This record gives sequence, C-alpha cells and structure tokens, in this order.
Amino acid sequence: MRVLMLSWEYPPKSVGGLAQHVYDLTGALVESGVDVHLITSGEKGAPAYERVNGVKVYRVEPYRVSSPDFVTWVAQFNVALLEKVMQLLGEVGGFQIVHAHDWLVAYAARAVKHAGRLPLVATIHATEYGRNYGLHNDVQRHISDIEWWLTYEAWRVICCSRYMEGEVKHVFQLPDDKVTVIPNGVNAASFQIGSGNVHRSHYAAPDERIVFYVGRLVKEKGVQILLDAAPEVLSHYPQTKFIIAGKGPHLAPLKRQAEALGIANRVYFTGYIDDSVRNSLYSWSDAAVFPSLYEPFGIVALEAMAARTPVIVSDCGGISEIVSHGVNGLKAATGNSHSLAQNILAVLKQPELGEYLKENAYSMVLEEFNWRHIARQTAAVYKEVLDAHRRTTWSAPGRRDGIFGRFNQLIARYS
Repeated sequence: MRVLMLSWEYPPKSVGGLAQHVYDLTGALVESGVDVHLITSGEKGAPAYERVNGVKVYRVEPYRVSSPDFVTWVAQFNVALLEKVMQLLGEVGGFQIVHAHDWLVAYAARAVKHAGRLPLVATIHATEYGRNYGLHNDVQRHISDIEWWLTYEAWRVICCSRYMEGEVKHVFQLPDDKVTVIPNGVNAASFQIGSGNVHRSHYAAPDERIVFYVGRLVKEKGVQILLDAAPEVLSHYPQTKFIIAGKGPHLAPLKRQAEALGIANRVYFTGYIDDSVRNSLYSWSDAAVFPSLYEPFGIVALEAMAARTPVIVSDCGGISEIVSHGVNGLKAATGNSHSLAQNILAVLKQPELGEYLKENAYSMVLEEFNWRHIARQTAAVYKEVLDAHRRTTWSAPGRRDGIFGRFNQLIARYS
C-alpha cells in the first residue's frame, strides 16, 4: 500500500506534538509494510529530500511572496504541496490513500482527493474551537471552517482520545461511524539517554528538588497555574527549583508573573532544549508537571512516563484518560493552583509514592502506547477505507490530457 501523507510539521521543524507524532507514526507504518511518502514544510538546514526510517520525506517552501498573516502563508504552503504532488506522480507512481494532518494541509489534501478520486483520511490533533474555548473572531472562525471542511471531505477522521472524539463530533457534527480513536504513542527508548555534556548543577543546586515542565509556552498549557502553585510548594520545600523548558508567545507574561509572585529566583526558564538535555532533566526531576487547561491528548505525559519521571497532570481532556490517579500518576483539578500544589507536595513528601507511580506508568507505556500497535491500527483504517472505496462507483475518471490524465493513469495502475 502506497500512502501520500501531508503534514506541515516534521523534524527538524517542530512547533508542537504533531511533528513527533508524524515522525513516529510514519516510521512504524513503514515497518508494518506501508510505503509512505511524506510532504512537509521546509526548515533551515533540512534537505529537500531524504529517507528517514524508510519514509520518503519531501520538504517544500511556499512562494517567497510576502504573507500578511499566517493564514495566507498556509494557503501559499498548500500550493507548494500540490506542485510537489504533481512532480511525484511522474517519479514514483500513484497513491492509494491520502492522509492529512490538521487544517494546515486541507487545501492540498482536498485537491488531490478530487483530482485523483483518492480516499482521504484526516487526523485531527486539536480544534480551533477547543484551543480558544469557542470562536471569538473572524480568523478563528475561518480556521474552524477549514477544519470542518477537511473532516467533511475525509472518508475517515482519526483522533487521539475519547475526549477528542466527543469534541469533533460536537464541533463538526460528525456521525459516529466516521470517527476512529487511535491514541498517540511514545518510543520509550528515545527517553532513556541524557546528555553527557550537561550537568545537573547547570540547572539546580545539589540540595534543590526539581519540578519540571516542558512544552509550548501558550496559555492553554497552564504554566501560569504552575507558577501560582509554586509559593505554596515553596512554603513547605523552600529549596525547590521550577524548571520551565520551551518557547512560545506566553513567555514574557510568565516571567512577569514569576517576578510579581516573588519567586523569580526559584524559576528557571530554559528556552528551547534539545532531546538529550530534556532526557537529563527528566532523570533529575522529582516530578514532571503538565497543568493544561486544554489538552486533546498530552503526549508529553507519555514521554515523561517513558523517562520514568513521576507525572502530575490536570484532570482535563485526553491527558486525563492517560493517568489513573494514584496508580500511574496524579491528577489535579483543572485550573486550580492549590490542588496542583497539593499533588506536587505529595510526591515531594513521599519519594516512595513517586517510585510506585513511575514504575506503573513505565509498564503501561510499553504495553499500551507503543507505535507498532498504533501503526497496525492506522493501517487497518487504511484497509477499511480502501475496501469501502473499491465497492463504490467513485473511481478514477477516464483518461484526459495533461498532468491529471497522467495522474489518473497512475492511480488506475496502483488501485
């Protein structure tokens, strides 16, 4: 089976969890026998083409025309995606499935679907409605409309949690049989080795306990709740260092908040860190805290579990489905700094609790959230969609002149 996958993120371009998801999923699909061709966004220093774990990765750049806003850039990016698809048709042959990740590739995905009469699968990782607790301006409504359009055009919609299943059904009015839940996963081996060039003393004093957050610095990730919880934690354990790793538009307000709370000397904003430094910080931390206000899945919680760090999360969204309170992690009331502080203190006061939680979590990650299993589930969706497609009259149109005539001939050959 040959699959054309479209995603605006893929390493080294990594804005959120989407890049890691696509990286791990595509590699696991190849291992399971799927021929994956991924078209994604270019990034400085990254080659225009390379093979990664057997995945054929093509990177494209939008036209170098000024973009007044991100939405315009996305439209230009989709034109570049389509140009690359046309080129690939003559080089590698046809595809049987188009798999699109989120609204940023919707235009190209829809065009390829209809030009070649190919079944479209879409993964919705988050919604504009959910990120913003509703739609409050024209840009948000526009993005949400594109998300709806993508789910409407898709033969099947994949989402990562029961929470997201409910959200896409509610926001986009999708029928039950159009949505499939396949969770995110984690490659546990990627979280075991730290950096030999980084020492704990670079981040905390020998007598300091470490509470660690890593992720995007945006309001919905709830780092402001963690800072509000810090004074209560510090009243019991003054020698605690709160390490906040990541970048994002909320960084300046968070720094001002730490100053206003009088805890700036207890908080270390590291900025971007690479994977080896992240792994080292996990290994030194007493707890990894993810106090999200909106979280479709929470892959960072799985990553912390894979690194064998005790995990504390907010009781919201998909991240709440991963954690069983008191078994493989702790859950705090969403948006409640006192509840969060009490859960952090529980781990700091009881090291044996942290040991119990992290060992249970690690076992769960290996058994339930491995990418080979997830790839098999995804390939099964592809097969179901292909079988359904072949039973319909919606097949490739007849031969025509030009590039789409060649497109249709190639599709017929590989169908």
